[in-house]
Amino acid sequence: MSVLNVIEAQLESLAPADRQIGRFILDHPEEVLRLSSARLAEETGRSQSSVVKFAQKFGFSGYQDLKFALSKASAREWGTPGALHSTIELADSPATVAQKMLASKMHAMQQTMAANDEREIAHALELIDTATRIHVAGVGASSLVARDLCLKLQKLGRYALHDADSHIQMANVSAAKAGDVLFALSHSGTSIETVRIAELARKRGAAVVSITGPQQNPIARHADITLYTIADEERVRSSAITSRDAQLMLTDFLFILLLQRQEDAGDYIADSGEAVTALKLGSEK
Repeated sequence: MSVLNVIEAQLESLAPADRQIGRFILDHPEEVLRLSSARLAEETGRSQSSVVKFAQKFGFSGYQDLKFALSKASAREWGTPGALHSTIELADSPATVAQKMLASKMHAMQQTMAANDEREIAHALELIDTATRIHVAGVGASSLVARDLCLKLQKLGRYALHDADSHIQMANVSAAKAGDVLFALSHSGTSIETVRIAELARKRGAAVVSITGPQQNPIARHADITLYTIADEERVRSSAITSRDAQLMLTDFLFILLLQRQEDAGDYIADSGEAVTALKLGSEK
């Protein structure tokens, strides 16, 4: 995952000195690449040792390693138009709201794709491929995405389970065993129902794949594989708009990759289409 995503996710939990350094890095990533640790300390009003310690807190051996990670993050930026990716205001016209929403959605989806390690994606696909049963958990808006993923997996002939009622999700997972997989969706990573379901899945021996925001969270702590969604809900001033799009982007990506590797996927898709067509024709009689 991009170091910029990690810093942004953990920014508010940092000590004031570290928060000031982190904020400067987020606001001026390209400029930081040209600054020594001493110059960054001057720009932020902190000591040079504070800059080095900041890098070490994020798992780097020193400031130079942090700069290298920043250079890779900058290279992976997809460049959503920044002028439009801003907070929607009450006085904005419908056209401006539409532009800002589109920019925010595009930014969330692009950053989500950039945030996930190909090895983790490949590992998740391997688990799906070999799973006896696939449980998909999520509440609220995440339940809608969970349902969509479950239906797509079923369309490929996979034994996938999801229910809008979290109690039924829990009941399904209570029968899980080694060889089963749970996909736990929650952008915050703190939805108590999904946390409990992930805990139970681990106890029952199932593998857990978390799909959460990049911040440290209890669902990810129970996961064997951690996948990430990047979303800035504050910019659109509403709930689960960009995070839902980020989740859909990631789960659709997994579905397409699964389609590519499943030799008989075309047959399953064709059979599904024929069944639905027959149902429609029957209802018209």
